[in-house]
Amino acid sequence: METITYKLPIPEGANVILGQTHFIKTAEDLYEALVNSVPGIKFGLAFCEASGPSLVRSEGNDPDLKKQAEISAQQIGAGHTFLIYMRDAFPINVLKAVKDCPEVCSIYCATANPVEVILGETKQGRGILGVIDGSSPKGIETEKDVAQRKEFLRKIGYKLG
Repeated sequence: METITYKLPIPEGANVILGQTHFIKTAEDLYEALVNSVPGIKFGLAFCEASGPSLVRSEGNDPDLKKQAEISAQQIGAGHTFLIYMRDAFPINVLKAVKDCPEVCSIYCATANPVEVILGETKQGRGILGVIDGSSPKGIETEKDVAQRKEFLRKIGYKLG
């Protein structure tokens, strides 16, 4: 087996969700999950089919994000994986709906951080072994860091004032 590292491009101002799924209707079902979760969300998604014609299937309402999802999915090249690039929403807004999609098996990451996808390649094809999401911890939070975290969550409306 060969191990490959792929640096996932993330368009400016976008977030990405990378996961594993198992059926051709994934692209349409994820489209519905996203548009029903956040009014005005902009996104593109791509799904790597793993049998039959083994095509990259895609949907979306933002042509640039859809194209980037297609390119990234093709370059990752791992069967039964999907990518969602989104703007005007955050993974926290859509992740439950994505995970509730009957075809979705697992989520590797949901982030705006730099991502490296670790792939294994054999004669049969490629699979995702894992991801490196962002950077390693630089320390343990102090009382000041705790206060800043709590203040930030309230500032952006995710906790009560």
